[in-house]
Amino acid sequence: MIAFVFPGQGAQRVGMGRALAERYPQAREVFERADDALGFSISRLCFEGPEEELRLTANSQPAILAVSMAAHEVVRRELGVRPQVVAGHSLGEYSALVAAGALTLEDAVKLVHQRGRFMQEAVAPGQGGMAAVMGLSDTAVAELCREAAGDEVLAPANFNGGGQVVIAGHAGAVERGMALAKARGARAIPLKVSAPFHCPLMQPAAERLRVALAEVAVHPLRVPVVSNVEAEPNQERGRVVELLATQVTAPVRWEQSVQRLAALGVAWVLELGPGKVLSGLIRRVCPELAVDAVESPEQLEALREQRSAGLGEAAGGRREWAAEPSAS
Repeated sequence: MIAFVFPGQGAQRVGMGRALAERYPQAREVFERADDALGFSISRLCFEGPEEELRLTANSQPAILAVSMAAHEVVRRELGVRPQVVAGHSLGEYSALVAAGALTLEDAVKLVHQRGRFMQEAVAPGQGGMAAVMGLSDTAVAELCREAAGDEVLAPANFNGGGQVVIAGHAGAVERGMALAKARGARAIPLKVSAPFHCPLMQPAAERLRVALAEVAVHPLRVPVVSNVEAEPNQERGRVVELLATQVTAPVRWEQSVQRLAALGVAWVLELGPGKVLSGLIRRVCPELAVDAVESPEQLEALREQRSAGLGEAAGGRREWAAEPSAS
């Protein structure tokens, strides 16, 4: 059983997707469609920067989605690999929904462009923060957040796995949480983010996003999407909007999502999009899974060579190739 997974914000870098677009017409088509939908050249921002502009939340989200979907189209058409289930980390859930057929590429890039702006505007600059805590259990981090919050907001934002939990909230509460984590023998690293994502401070963004989502058509899902909010597969299109709106203020349950993929029978995971962050997290959570990442022609051709040699195995997991190109 094959799963496709898609990265979230933070994976962006100048130059991403350029090699795919130069080599594969289906990747170029994705970028052209994204540019047309947004009314500005997100492809130029991906390929050339400038970096400070690409880092802006309202730009990085559609940029990562465009690169992810370009990789998806290349893998689908060049290798004929099709997933039985998909998932994405935060922003990546929108890419997963495009891959599942629930959202069009055009609607998705416009939505995440708005989502990024709503999230950025929900909290004034400097008022919020995020930090990665390593070496404490999920329960211990949740308790730490309760102790450090005081009269402010502090909550777990990402359960990433491998002993890493990201916390988010008011800047002062994040500082107190980091100090408490270090006092308890854990590591705590502040993250360079523009807003405190996936915590109750994002409620204004959630309300604005819900209005934007209501204007978008949600189509039948060809395959289930494991949602961030529940870490459970969803194939009901009537639940998509609520899950996406709730996701903005709820923690990303990535470790539980990976465990759920394994429980569903997934043996091979393909990360499609910039970077290999999810591949590393998946290997820590479920080392028995075979994991590959595709964001470049070289990675794609390496997989093609493995296919020509027959079924491959890695890390105990088995790569099972689709018999023919997917129409999905």
